[in-house]
Amino acid sequence: MSFSLNLDGLDASILGPACAAGLIVLSTHVLLGRRVLARNIIFIDLAIAQIAALGVILGQFLNVGEQGVGVQISAAAAALAGAMLLSFTDKRWPRIQEPIIGVLFVMAATGGMMLLANNPEGSEHLKELLVGQILWVSYGQLLPTLLLSIVLLAAIIWRLDNLTGIWFYALFAVAITASVQLVGVYLVFASLIVPALATIGMEGRAQLIWAYGIGIAGYVIGLVLSAVFDLPSGPMIVWSLVTCGLLAKLHPDVRRNNMPPDRRRRPPEPPPQAG
Repeated sequence: MSFSLNLDGLDASILGPACAAGLIVLSTHVLLGRRVLARNIIFIDLAIAQIAALGVILGQFLNVGEQGVGVQISAAAAALAGAMLLSFTDKRWPRIQEPIIGVLFVMAATGGMMLLANNPEGSEHLKELLVGQILWVSYGQLLPTLLLSIVLLAAIIWRLDNLTGIWFYALFAVAITASVQLVGVYLVFASLIVPALATIGMEGRAQLIWAYGIGIAGYVIGLVLSAVFDLPSGPMIVWSLVTCGLLAKLHPDVRRNNMPPDRRRRPPEPPPQAG
């Protein structure tokens, strides 16, 4: 295996819309990711993203309406149904919510495989849903997602201090549906969890600045490296996000705020008593 530099891949007409797609995804996912970590339901994003992907596959399988609108409705309906179910189980069986999320993820993933089993292009469709096709988006495709993300961001900020129950699950499902077809299941998970995890323990404006900075740097660096080395953009961005998160932890402000509270302000040791 060898890598060759492809500087011709640094095309603003391709990387520009891809970077814009990343910014749109991060606009809502950074805030939602913080809530996911706070609620300790880490894999809910994978489950909802996979359910939305199942909705896409089901819409294509049933030839629902127009390719764009029908499939979007199918994906949103599947994600909202999954969110409503998880909202119910969260109230009824909160102690086993995480295993239930895992079961739903496995069912959605294997359900999609079964629907694509007899499709000659099934493996390619599945790959697109998992790793995304961010390099192929256009500004025109991003406009509906941008408008939806603005509405979602306003709703998230409005309910930020009380983003629980049905509000959390519904907003989460719609946000995931809007992003999974842009960047794929893997990048949805990374966009939600990596910036939030890297800045865990931080609070307020500093946490948001660092989280968004990590996310933006991860997307830009990942897209540039994928173009230069001719590698898949989705996986490269995931690795870049994680790398940026790890590098951020080397900064004193992030490292200090990631310490447990009892270690942040440890009082000085008293001087030894004279014997």
